[in-house]
Amino acid sequence: MKTTPKTKPDASTPTIPVPDELSFGRHLQQLRKRRGLSQVELALRLGIHQSLISQYERGYLRLHGGLIVRLAAALDVTPDALLSAQELESSRPAPTTDRRFLRRLQKIDRLSAHDKKLLLGTIDAFLAKVS
Repeated sequence: MKTTPKTKPDASTPTIPVPDELSFGRHLQQLRKRRGLSQVELALRLGIHQSLISQYERGYLRLHGGLIVRLAAALDVTPDALLSAQELESSRPAPTTDRRFLRRLQKIDRLSAHDKKLLLGTIDAFLAKVS
């Protein structure tokens, strides 16, 4: 009887570090709450039942790759950020859950230092006028 030798994974194959299910579940719950979403709202975005969200958050179920991508999109984070509990612990809470405001902040963040300075001057002048 021949045995097939075990092969090592190819060094070029990327590995994805996945935290244990319970710590991932806590991380998922924190991300969901930071986005101001209930389990029901998140489940509706994903087209799944709320009880599945609960089971993921409690560490009873393991996510498959396709759902990781969909879940990350529903929470407006990258799959890497979704899988990384360290990212959540080191990040500050979002100041708002208004998506339009957050999208604008992301665009502002990509401006040059000069353009940011001009924009902040305009905002400060406007706020001084309306205050």
